[in-house]
Amino acid sequence: MSERSTVGPHKVVLGTYSSHEAAQHAVDLLAEHKFPVEHVTIVGTGLKLEERVLGRWTLGRALLTGASTGAWIGLLIGIVFWIVTPRVVEGAVISGIIVGILFGAAFSAVAYFLQKRAYTSMRSVVADRYDLLVDAAFADEARRLLSAVLSTPESAH
Repeated sequence: MSERSTVGPHKVVLGTYSSHEAAQHAVDLLAEHKFPVEHVTIVGTGLKLEERVLGRWTLGRALLTGASTGAWIGLLIGIVFWIVTPRVVEGAVISGIIVGILFGAAFSAVAYFLQKRAYTSMRSVVADRYDLLVDAAFADEARRLLSAVLSTPESAH
């Protein structure tokens, strides 16, 4: 691999943050003050998978989700047909939506019965801490900028 290592002799830890948003905010501050942020890296350490349960997954919810997704796909296909054949204006779009709803609901119902979970969730990878790394050649400038910005009263947004 030709990629540089994110940790090593060429990178220096500029700060450690408890959330990704806080690390992003520090990079935003550097960017606002014309710092070359392409030399900055955010590295999450202590990664773990977090699955947030959003609610129950019922047949009705599956049908509604499948039908709405199918309607959007049918609308897009109907618009393509309308562009290709301008004489068939409403027919192509409306039939595309109806066929999309039917197929979306049907596929979603099949997926619901094959699925073994009774809930829906959203997965994300989170870290225990986020290190803000910077190329060694730019470390002093970045530290000076961050300390100057964070010491001013306006920075407490």
